[in-house]
Amino acid sequence: MKRYKSVLRGKPARHVILKSIAAEVSFKSRDDDALWKHHDFLMAKYRKLAKDGGLLPVKHELSPSLLDVKIELASRFMTNCRFCERRCGVDRNEKAGACGVDAVSHVSSEFLHNGEEPDLIPSHTIFFEGCNFTCSYCQNWTIARQIRGPAADVDRIARLIELRHRQGSTNVNFVGGDPTPHLLTILKIVNAMKINIPVIWNSNMYMTPEAMKLLDGVVDLYLADFRYGNDEHAKHYSGIDYYWLVMTQNFLEAKKQAEVLVRLLVLPGHVDCCARPIIEWCAANLGQDVRFNLMFQYHPEYQASRYPEINRTLTAAEVARATNIAKKAGLTNLV
Repeated sequence: MKRYKSVLRGKPARHVILKSIAAEVSFKSRDDDALWKHHDFLMAKYRKLAKDGGLLPVKHELSPSLLDVKIELASRFMTNCRFCERRCGVDRNEKAGACGVDAVSHVSSEFLHNGEEPDLIPSHTIFFEGCNFTCSYCQNWTIARQIRGPAADVDRIARLIELRHRQGSTNVNFVGGDPTPHLLTILKIVNAMKINIPVIWNSNMYMTPEAMKLLDGVVDLYLADFRYGNDEHAKHYSGIDYYWLVMTQNFLEAKKQAEVLVRLLVLPGHVDCCARPIIEWCAANLGQDVRFNLMFQYHPEYQASRYPEINRTLTAAEVARATNIAKKAGLTNLV
């Protein structure tokens, strides 16, 4: 995670570079196709700056900027929601999507978190409510399935991010539930931030290619879940389709955009069918030095009792087997 650590030493975070790239003043008058072309044209400038080390040609933010273009595109998604691969198509200005989230983002909590990976603490985690998955064993179901927290105030959250940074945070960590339904709100928060701080996208990674394009240049580190080794189990336990295709595409795209830390919550009885193919795919496609966290803290939660095979914790033998698979695959950067 060299670039992430370089931001901690003062190198511009990716969102700072986005804000330095001027957009056409009248960009909002463009239709969708023309706006995407303008976005892609400006992203070519972003990539050159990022490749050159992120040395900014100006010392102030421009308005409107490339980040403003991303916000406008995200706002247009809201009328026919396509942030995640459920593609429910709901007009979220009128009602909630399949994720349970309407046009208003709600925050469950925010705090300095010392329970993330050692490289990332203290992490300023912001927990949004709602999720595009319906995991039967959800470890955080009170946030994922219930919308009852206060509405997100963009400017207030931006100020909180600055406050937590003064208190010692090393990053801002957008999580949930899942952050994907809140992409528009999060882009607005990042745009309102006045400090140079790494942005972490802590997600199940079930985003559409369009959403991934909007995140390009915003995210410094994808803190990314990879859970199932096949579509059957993803559908059975989390109610989602085309899981393997979506995940492998998005992990490859995430690797192009930023740095990636893979999280694999090992499920009981699913070492060979799920953990093994994920580990082997990551080693082959993300590199054996990818930062990888084998997580063994699963415990039966929410509706896990409906599925006897996962209504238990992991055995010591399962923990040892998953660890051996990772070592045999050549993963050298285990958390």
